[in-house]
Amino acid sequence: MITGNAEQANLLDPYTREPLRMEQGYFLNPVTNDRFYINGGIPVFLPENQMSGDNLKYSRFYDRISRFYRISSVLYCWLKGTTEQKVKKLYLDQLEINEGDRVLEVSIGSADNLLHLPRNAFYTGFDISFGMLTMARRQLKRWKIQADLFQGEAEHLPFADNSFDVVFHVGGINFFNDKQKALAEMIRVAKPGSKLLVVDETESMVVNTYQKNPFSRKLYQLADRDLSVPVHLLPGGMKETEVRYFFEQKIYCLTFRKPLGGQPEPDDRKHP
Repeated sequence: MITGNAEQANLLDPYTREPLRMEQGYFLNPVTNDRFYINGGIPVFLPENQMSGDNLKYSRFYDRISRFYRISSVLYCWLKGTTEQKVKKLYLDQLEINEGDRVLEVSIGSADNLLHLPRNAFYTGFDISFGMLTMARRQLKRWKIQADLFQGEAEHLPFADNSFDVVFHVGGINFFNDKQKALAEMIRVAKPGSKLLVVDETESMVVNTYQKNPFSRKLYQLADRDLSVPVHLLPGGMKETEVRYFFEQKIYCLTFRKPLGGQPEPDDRKHP
């Protein structure tokens, strides 16, 4: 459901960066006449026939598992002797969300993270999987959390520069088509001075868990893929860059701050 926060986001054509105009049932690029339709209250900024590579593969995968994703996550944490809330708190506590902030989660999935965040902010969720967004919409309604949801690729965000006070991503960036471009997009839409957070599984987690599981083994083949923390893919000038490891070194948490004025400045990178 579009709450009106979508209009405040200054939506752009994610490919041409031209401003969009909201029409009845779609967003229009008045220059190219391209239309981005709204499906069940969720604007779609990427037809499947434009997806390729891992983005297409994982979009279809998450569409298939969307109904079971949350319960599998809860069950996995239980088997490891902890709770989903405790695991999420480890990295979500790194966020700086103040009252009235506009917050973007890239790869929102089934919106589980929003359940553990302050209710006095304005949330926007973005994901490549329409199935996961459908589950997110259902859960947000049950939890009485208001958020705008959008479908598209993280490499092409349909938001204007400097639109969000907080931008974060949890899970998925390891297998994006272009991690560097996705990071650049997250930084572009974040306001100067804001803190960004990127979380994903470590290579050890992928190799020792996903590749040994008969249900996910084929999907998570490494080939020549770089699963290191993507500090080296950040543009120059990011401030306060820091990497933390949580959950028995199974997940990494990368945080950094967009410089004020957007000017490159030296930073101190910490790797505990």
